[in-house]
Amino acid sequence: MTALTLRIAEDKHRRLKSLAQQRGVSINHLLDEAATLLLTEFDAETRFRLRAERGRGQSERGLALLHKACGVD
Repeated sequence: MTALTLRIAEDKHRRLKSLAQQRGVSINHLLDEAATLLLTEFDAETRFRLRAERGRGQSERGLALLHKACGVD
C-alpha cells in the first residue's frame, strides 16, 4: 500500500470529514472509494474507445449482424 499526501482547501476537508462521519467511515476510506469509482469509469471509457476504434469502418457489417440477430430481412 502507498501513502499519499493530498493538499486540499480547509472547507473541502471539513465537508469530506462530515461526509465520512455520516457514512461511518474514515476520510481515507472515503477517498479510496472515490478513487475506485474514478478508475472504474476510466477503465470502462478506455474499453469503449478501444472497441469503437476496432469497429471503425465496419458499420455496414455491424448493422447486418444486428438485423440478423433481430430476425429482420
